[in-house]
Amino acid sequence: MALSWCPGTIIDRKVWTEGLFTIRVDVEGVNEFVPGQFLQIGYQNDDKHIHRPYSVASPWGREIEFFIVRVDDGELTPWLWERGAGDPLDVSQGAAGSFTLKKTPRAEVLWLVATGTGLAPYIAMLRTDEPWQDYRKIVVVHGARVGEDLAYADEFNQMASDRPGRFSYIPTVTREDVPDVLRGRIPALLADGSLESAAGSPMNADNSAVMLCGNPAMLDDMEKLLETRQMKRHRSKSPGHIVLERYW
Repeated sequence: MALSWCPGTIIDRKVWTEGLFTIRVDVEGVNEFVPGQFLQIGYQNDDKHIHRPYSVASPWGREIEFFIVRVDDGELTPWLWERGAGDPLDVSQGAAGSFTLKKTPRAEVLWLVATGTGLAPYIAMLRTDEPWQDYRKIVVVHGARVGEDLAYADEFNQMASDRPGRFSYIPTVTREDVPDVLRGRIPALLADGSLESAAGSPMNADNSAVMLCGNPAMLDDMEKLLETRQMKRHRSKSPGHIVLERYW
């Protein structure tokens, strides 16, 4: 099915570190979507339209935010990296995807676990009332290579300040030591107890729902670990604890 496109204009562009950036786009005509879904963004290049899907880092509205990493040999992200305020691009009219809170089981604690730009859908969710109404506590775990890649940290720290006891932000890195940041791969930090200690909450079948988004290796290793805790994928006909989204 051919995609329908809405013309958009970049409002601003925030560079977190080299190759890692957020763009905010003014676009009218995008159909209402649910946080966690993705839109296509792209542009017309000579005889073809170049586009790729990106999870949206904001709720539905006239202004839409995307959290992007540049892939140097890609067709789209190097082009996006060079854009700035006032530049045009195309946004798909319709969204897709089922990585949403509506597809996630209710629990006492919601764990939102991501690597890299897999953080985007969680940002969109947390900017709405839904997760705060449905879960007693929310924990965001963000894995990156180095401290500079921990985008949106200020926003998460503000959430923790605004909602004491109800929200925990746990940044992690793999390639350097950073003050107040856990070092190691997320699965290893779960296995040795570091994540649960930092959150002040256990991750288990009795009290937790877990959303996983990002690097497939992280998803696979986390799912195997959670299976040892009697936690399984959540499906409509077979309720469980885990919902995941692979980023490639």
